[in-house]
Amino acid sequence: MPSRRSLRRPATVAAVVCAALAGGLLTATQSASAAGARIHDIQGSTRISPLAGQQVSEVPGTVTAIRSFGSARGFWVQDPHPDRDPATSEAVFVFTGKETPKVTVGDAVTFSGTVSEYYPGGKDAGLQSVTEITDATWKTVSADAPLPAAFTLNPASVPNRYAPNAGGKSIESLRLRPGSYALDRYESLEGMRVAVSDAPVVGATNTHHELWVTAEPRHHRTARGGTLYRSYADPNGGRVKVASLIPFAQQPFPVADVGDALTGTTAGPLDYDSFGGYTLQATELGNLADKGPEPEKTRKQKSDELAVATYNVENLSPSTPQAKFDRLAKGLVEHLATPDVVALEEVQDDNGSKNNGVVTAGETLKKLTEAIKAAGGPAYEWRQIDPVDGQDGGQPGGNIRVAFLFNPERVSFTDIKGGDATTPVKVVDDHGKATLSASPGRIAPDDPAWKTSRKPLVGQFSLKSRPGSRVFVIANHFNSKGGDQSLDSRFQPPARSSETQRTAQAGLVNTFVKELLAKDPKAAVVVAGDLNDYQFSPALKSLTAGGVLTDLVGRLPAAERYGYVYNGNSQVLDHMLTSRRLTRADYDIVHLNSEYADQASDHDPQVLRIRP
Repeated sequence: MPSRRSLRRPATVAAVVCAALAGGLLTATQSASAAGARIHDIQGSTRISPLAGQQVSEVPGTVTAIRSFGSARGFWVQDPHPDRDPATSEAVFVFTGKETPKVTVGDAVTFSGTVSEYYPGGKDAGLQSVTEITDATWKTVSADAPLPAAFTLNPASVPNRYAPNAGGKSIESLRLRPGSYALDRYESLEGMRVAVSDAPVVGATNTHHELWVTAEPRHHRTARGGTLYRSYADPNGGRVKVASLIPFAQQPFPVADVGDALTGTTAGPLDYDSFGGYTLQATELGNLADKGPEPEKTRKQKSDELAVATYNVENLSPSTPQAKFDRLAKGLVEHLATPDVVALEEVQDDNGSKNNGVVTAGETLKKLTEAIKAAGGPAYEWRQIDPVDGQDGGQPGGNIRVAFLFNPERVSFTDIKGGDATTPVKVVDDHGKATLSASPGRIAPDDPAWKTSRKPLVGQFSLKSRPGSRVFVIANHFNSKGGDQSLDSRFQPPARSSETQRTAQAGLVNTFVKELLAKDPKAAVVVAGDLNDYQFSPALKSLTAGGVLTDLVGRLPAAERYGYVYNGNSQVLDHMLTSRRLTRADYDIVHLNSEYADQASDHDPQVLRIRP
């Protein structure tokens, strides 16, 4: 089947439109119908049709593509005789709900119906709308009409600037400027046939049979062929999602990794949805060229080096298939070279998402450590603190938390009693050196900044080859970006409401590190984990305030600063930071997941090697 994302669309857009008109979400002009309209009249030169809510009749066009599956069936019609205004799209989607339309590609038709604006995910989601025809009827005038030529997306046709700046307000009423902004270019092509040629894959095929390509291959290219997200100012407008209208029995959807390419031409109507924005619904798919690099491996730490890693294991529980445990274990042993300490994120409780009050995670961690040993790794031990049931966010019932693994052959863990879910760990003096009131312990767990979010876990370690060494490792998993407006939102620039909480969380960790350094300015501190934010974000500025920590991602070459790929953007969410004493850390993001369709987690692990 083609992408099942489309199945999530409401079955009756007409009903939504009627309700929207009644509630004022859509506007209709005084006239109840628009005679003699062409498709470009329907689309207009802004994001909202000037004919929204009106009836149109006998509108001519050529059927260019058909969606014959799911609950959002219909067909795209394009006018073979465009106007001279580049801001007005010449195509529109005719929505037929669960009914497969009785049309054929190449039919010349006239259609009648209601002009509607459909908001994927609902209007409150903040996304752009799709102009479409509902309650439609149509007549086939002739068959085998030539299809309009596809508009080629390339560096010359996609502007470098992403979207107009409306001060965070809606851009719907603004006239489209397709020569100035990438989002305006795509909106001006809504429903029309578009094409990319020899397109690099910048987002791997997902479970919904979708991938991401770029129309700007050289723009912010990563070292391994992706597209780097470098700043809020440039979301990389060349990214386009590719799905398929071709039956999989006829042509299977390509299983592609970042760095591969779709050679030749990939073409089809330009759609828009809530799972990635503008989407090329392919009626013609290029051939997959396997060009992507192999998963990386990092070097083994030396005898006097302490190797610390961070790894988001993505909702790991005993009910997770054994194959994933084995993949994670192989990654830790073969690709990360068995780090001495591993900060894990998204470790679920012993019955996963079953919501029955269980908060322990011993079975989850036992299963992982056994898989590591079976893969040829050491017999890792672990430390963690069970959270209060239902208080740390994540998948309901899962009680995700951060945890430490450590190799007792090389590292000792300093166990200090007193740590629990609600007792804050304190920094105490130990004959002029810093130590902890509890190890492991949680940082400020009662602070409002950690509401429905994971609390940081701090532990004290010592490298056995360097007697007397003390290293404080703080494992983190800051709150998610849920609730933020998308990059392609109709509100520009989009609001990032979730970063307020992360910035507060970062401030608490920063304060704790300052307390450690106040007791011992030479304290060796490693802050690691999934911080759910970028190196240029307010949260990271808060975390590094006062120069107490260095974010090591800044030491990598710019083209290597990523460990997560979202909607075709290679970006940084996981971080490793060190105190001043550890400035000579050797740091590596090990790319073995995020760029691949077949992955053990959606995050790449990271590792640093230090001499404490």
